[in-house]
Amino acid sequence: MSCANQLAAYAVTEQQSLGRDIDEVACRSRSEFQRDRDRVIHCTAFRRLEYKTQVFINHEGDLYRTRLTHSLEVAQIARSVARALKLNEDLTEAIALAHDLGHTPFGHAGQDALNLCMQKYGGFEHNFQSLRVVDHLEEKYPEFNGLNLMFDTREGILKHCSLKNARGMGVLGARFINRTQPSLEAQLTNIADEIAYNNHDVDDGLRSGLITLSQLSQVELFATHYRIVEKKYPALSDKRKAQAAIRNIIDQCVTDLIDNTQANISHDGIHTLSEVRSNPRALVSFSADIKEKMAELKSFLHSNLYQHEQVNVMSENARKTIKLLFERYFEQPSLLPAEHQHKAHIKRDKLGDAGFARVTADYIAGMTDRYAEAEYKRLHVDNST
Repeated sequence: MSCANQLAAYAVTEQQSLGRDIDEVACRSRSEFQRDRDRVIHCTAFRRLEYKTQVFINHEGDLYRTRLTHSLEVAQIARSVARALKLNEDLTEAIALAHDLGHTPFGHAGQDALNLCMQKYGGFEHNFQSLRVVDHLEEKYPEFNGLNLMFDTREGILKHCSLKNARGMGVLGARFINRTQPSLEAQLTNIADEIAYNNHDVDDGLRSGLITLSQLSQVELFATHYRIVEKKYPALSDKRKAQAAIRNIIDQCVTDLIDNTQANISHDGIHTLSEVRSNPRALVSFSADIKEKMAELKSFLHSNLYQHEQVNVMSENARKTIKLLFERYFEQPSLLPAEHQHKAHIKRDKLGDAGFARVTADYIAGMTDRYAEAEYKRLHVDNST
């Protein structure tokens, strides 16, 4: 479906792309965006996502979602939407698979903690870190650091960016300064991410027992679909009814997103990629009805799952772990692996403490949950003796 003659006129094509920072010989058997997808799948940071938290600490249960399973689910949803809209599926999949490469251990609690540690040195944001991973931190190729991805893939990874960072990023940062839009492929991946984590966090929350069907009955979107399933399959267990309801919610969200986006494209008279980028508003969006219902679901999850006592305990432990790791590495660089010590000293010579702090943050962000916990125990014991 990503062949140019099968795409809508406003989809991204290789011919319209700004390409790679470093020119490469074309591959005879794969498109450039297929190559991007494959590079992401084979990179070290992607494999680490298997052992990084979505909501629950990785070892809390074998069936809870991790950053890896979440990324795969986002890719599936995003590619389905891209196909229906005749957009570039390979680009969409590459963005979806890469969007969380820079995520810290311990989910958003880890990110928040590392951001606090980095406040004096430019802060930390996982979207920007994902871009650092694909632009600089992966070391697989003899010709360059990073993965040398296509411009449009990198654009899609960078969902948010401060004006300060944007000013130093050239063309990639221009849309944050000029308030223009990214490609439709980037826009839809962002919303596919929202569909995936809202619905799958409901599933994991029920599985853990931290939220209940009784509580969810107060959420209109879930309650409506649960009643439909219950009426059609009264003999099913509550667990299977809930899973069917979640699946149906995802289907409704995807269908609504496709229909509303097509209506937006038609209403705004969009015919080219340049018109997508210059349009005053994002074109990929839910209808007002689904947007409101998804906001209610998100608010429910924030109050009842993400702020649950047990999750708060895990989050507080995560913050303590990240804080101690950063402080110990920063105070005693010899605790870092030799390779990172070397990088840190080079960066400190060039950029002072800010350079050293960034290398430290890169190292911590790349850890899995289990490795970060093991390092915490090692460094905490060393600090106590």
